[in-house]
Amino acid sequence: MQVLGSLWFMLLAFCVAIRIGSFAEPWPSLLSSVCLAVFYILLAALIMTRSPAKAHADGALPRIAAFVGSYLPWTITFFGKTEQALPNLASTTCVLIGMIMMLVTIRHLGRSFSLVPQARSVVQTGPYRWIKHPLYFAEEIVIVGVVLQYLTPLTVIVLVLHIGVQVCRILYEEDLLRRMCPEYSSYEASRWRLVPYVW
Repeated sequence: MQVLGSLWFMLLAFCVAIRIGSFAEPWPSLLSSVCLAVFYILLAALIMTRSPAKAHADGALPRIAAFVGSYLPWTITFFGKTEQALPNLASTTCVLIGMIMMLVTIRHLGRSFSLVPQARSVVQTGPYRWIKHPLYFAEEIVIVGVVLQYLTPLTVIVLVLHIGVQVCRILYEEDLLRRMCPEYSSYEASRWRLVPYVW
């Protein structure tokens, strides 16, 4: 599964790189495409280097939610791309911010990164001091950036569906961590899930 997951993101990076190679895009569009390709390569590398889990979530639903949440939004890359400067510049901003947040988060998360809800350890440093799921938050910022590159009513629907699936993933992950990591209960009592003072 690690190899297949990694290959999927490498395929997406390749698809974006083909467009970059054409050099037919205006520079805002080209810049947003480069940022997106780099993000896909980072995801592929993270999937390939993660450590073994102590435990996995039970049942098919957590796995389905993880699969849909991980791969559905990235199919947006196959839609028609907008050439307008403003959405592409906004997209570049979102992808860069999300990517920087992801790198900072991964520095603290280390090899505990996973797609399917898995228990490895309870990380409490870096952005995990303030929210329980900073990696999901960073990913959503990037996905908003991707939607801005491929802005249509359909891609907005994909974004809304993805947010719903991510909420399910968060709940499955928390349930597993409560059961497998005794220190998680005290940790979660003092942290917001995703957005401080909201949820």
